[in-house]
Amino acid sequence: MREYHKIVTVYERDPVTKFKTLREGVYATPEFAYLAKNEWAFPEKVDGTNIRVMWDGSTVTFGGKTEAAQIPAPLVTRLQAIFYAGALSRIFRETAVCLYGEGYGAKIQKGGGNYLPSSVDFVLFDVLVGSVWLERANVEYIAQHLEIQSVPIVGTGTLEKAIEMARMGFLSTWGPFKAEGLVMRPIVELHDRRGNRIIAKIKHRDFA
Repeated sequence: MREYHKIVTVYERDPVTKFKTLREGVYATPEFAYLAKNEWAFPEKVDGTNIRVMWDGSTVTFGGKTEAAQIPAPLVTRLQAIFYAGALSRIFRETAVCLYGEGYGAKIQKGGGNYLPSSVDFVLFDVLVGSVWLERANVEYIAQHLEIQSVPIVGTGTLEKAIEMARMGFLSTWGPFKAEGLVMRPIVELHDRRGNRIIAKIKHRDFA
C-alpha cells in the first residue's frame, strides 16, 4: 500500500541558509496561512522511523517509509508480536487497510534511548482504509483494540500557539526529555485543491 505522504514544515525554509533555517512568519502553503487562526490538534512528533503495517484481508506485511527502507530486526520482532493475522482479522475482517505509525526506542534515531532505553515499540498515528483516512476517534479505537498506543495529542489551538510551544520546547509524553516537536492537524480533516492532506509539522530544533 501507499507510502506515507510528506508532511510540510509550517514555515518556508530559507534558501539563503541552504534551507537550514526557517523564514519565520512566512507560511509554507497558502492553506496554512488561511487556516492559521483556526483550531488545530497538536499530536506529539515522535523521533523514530516511519512504519507501515499492511493487511490485505489475509496476510500482514510490514514496510518502512519507502519500499527501500530497512526495518531494524528488533522492531520487526515487536511488530510481528502485535500485528498477527488473527488480531487484524478480528478488527478488519477481509477489508484491506494500512496502519501508519512510528517505530521508536533503543538504537532508533539518535535519541531513541530516551523513549525506551533497552527495547523498541510502535505508536499508531494514521489508518487508511481504501482511499479513506480514518478520523482520530477511529484511530484511537483501533489502537485500543490492538492494545497499542496512539500518538498523544498534547495541545490544541492556532498554528501560532503550536509554533510557540515547539519553540519553547516541552517535555515528551514518554519521559523527562524534550519532545522532538509537533504535528499539526486541523480539527476537521481537510485537503488542498490537489487533494493533498493539510498537515503541518514543526520541530524544536528548527529554532536552535
